[in-house]
Amino acid sequence: MAVLVQGESSKRELLQLFQQREGLGCVLVASASFWEGVDIPGRSLQLLLIDKIPFAPPDDPLLQARCKQVDEAGGSSFNEVQLPMAAVALRQGVGRLIRRESDRGVLVVCDVRLRSMGYGRKLLSALPVMRIVKDDTQFQAELKALTKSSTMDLN
Repeated sequence: MAVLVQGESSKRELLQLFQQREGLGCVLVASASFWEGVDIPGRSLQLLLIDKIPFAPPDDPLLQARCKQVDEAGGSSFNEVQLPMAAVALRQGVGRLIRRESDRGVLVVCDVRLRSMGYGRKLLSALPVMRIVKDDTQFQAELKALTKSSTMDLN
């Protein structure tokens, strides 16, 4: 299995290598900034793993200014600024996985806050409709089905 890492080559080169290895086992490790402008339809990208909810860094000056403005007006900067921004970023990330109607894939979000915090429901509702897998057995079955459909596509 090839492992490609952001920073080891240019973005263009990494994407080219990733797509050339379609069906041969390849992992691309990259940060959220890598998502922008990426289009990998088909079997090349079938598993997207997001390590944490993509909240903007709290020290971002633009975020701080927006939050201050909302808070001073009596609003909730978390609910009115940070949460919507995270929902858009998460949706954009998921959009890398399913680019066409025929695309299939598995999304894994490792951040337990998506299921354990009340705002997790808001983030989930911002995503396209998809089946939620709750245990390892279901997850393994989804991966197996994905692998089986990829193998059938090659024949």
